[in-house]
Amino acid sequence: MAPANDQERQPAERPSDVPPPRTDLPAFAVALRRMNGEINRLVHAFAGDHGLHATDVQALAAILDADEPMTPKRLREHLGLTSGAVTACVDRLERAGHIRRVRESADRRVVHLYYAADARAAARTYFRPLAEATDAARSRFTGDELTVVVRFLAAMNEELGATVPPGR
Repeated sequence: MAPANDQERQPAERPSDVPPPRTDLPAFAVALRRMNGEINRLVHAFAGDHGLHATDVQALAAILDADEPMTPKRLREHLGLTSGAVTACVDRLERAGHIRRVRESADRRVVHLYYAADARAAARTYFRPLAEATDAARSRFTGDELTVVVRFLAAMNEELGATVPPGR
């Protein structure tokens, strides 16, 4: 069990005959692809078990992680889908009980998408092993190291968010 104060954690000692991990661009590319593959494996299993498409699970994550209520337009922009594809996705998610649509602004044309409470609980249960794996990995690092990791992940998300795929 990890100490309550992350700052008290000690970095794992590496035997002197083991070289430090590589930190060059190819090493990062491999590590990020592997992590992405493992997360995708869990996402695809969740999608299959709930009769959803992998894109539907991406939509659920976007709705869950949004800083303000998600709209179909923002979801379309986030996922890079057509209006019709987003409508089909939102329809599937609503029928399956994962989200609810709410018209709550002064402009009744605006629809906000919310993650349904029951569906959120089901997702938490399903993805608990991912949370436990994350916590186990976190326990191997000091608080200062975790600060750097979170900064790196935030910077990666920022860079990737600004990246336009070729041909778009």
